[in-house]
Amino acid sequence: MSLSSQWARVVVLGSLAVSGFVASSLAQNAPAGGPSPAKQAVENRRAAFTLIGNSFRWFGAVAKGAAPYDEAEAAKRAARIGFLAGQLDGEFPQDSNLGDPASKATADVWSNRAEFDKKLEKFKVDARAFQEAIAKEKGATDGFKAAVASLGQDCKGCHDTYKVK
Repeated sequence: MSLSSQWARVVVLGSLAVSGFVASSLAQNAPAGGPSPAKQAVENRRAAFTLIGNSFRWFGAVAKGAAPYDEAEAAKRAARIGFLAGQLDGEFPQDSNLGDPASKATADVWSNRAEFDKKLEKFKVDARAFQEAIAKEKGATDGFKAAVASLGQDCKGCHDTYKVK
C-alpha cells in the first residue's frame, strides 16, 4: 500500500470516527421527544382558550350592537367554540401547573379538583347548547343575546376562580 493511499485511509477513518463522535454527542444532548406531557397540556389549553376567546368576543360585540350579525360567521364561530370546548379533556393533568410560567391556571384547579371538573363539564355542555342556540337564532335576537350571556357566565365563573389575574 502506498503512502498516499495509507494517508487517505487514515483521513477517511479519522473522519468517520469524528463524525460518529459528533453524532453520538448530538444524540445525547438532544431533547428526548419534545415537550413533557405537562408542558404540552399547558400549551394545548392555552391555544384552545385563546381560540375560544377570539371566537367568543365577536358574539359579545354583536350582542352589544357594536358589530353586525352575520349568520355564516355566527355558525363558524359557534362550531369552533363547541369543538374546542370538547378538546379540553385531559388538558389539566396533576403536574401541569408546577412552576410553568406559561400556565394561567391557579392552584385552585388542583386543590378543588371536583368543583373545577364540574365547571369544565358544564362549560362543555353549555358550549354545545350555545352552538345549537346560535344555529336556531337568525340575528341578534333576544335568544341570541341570552345564549351569549349564558356562555359568558360560564367563562366568567371559571376565570374568577381558576385563572391568574
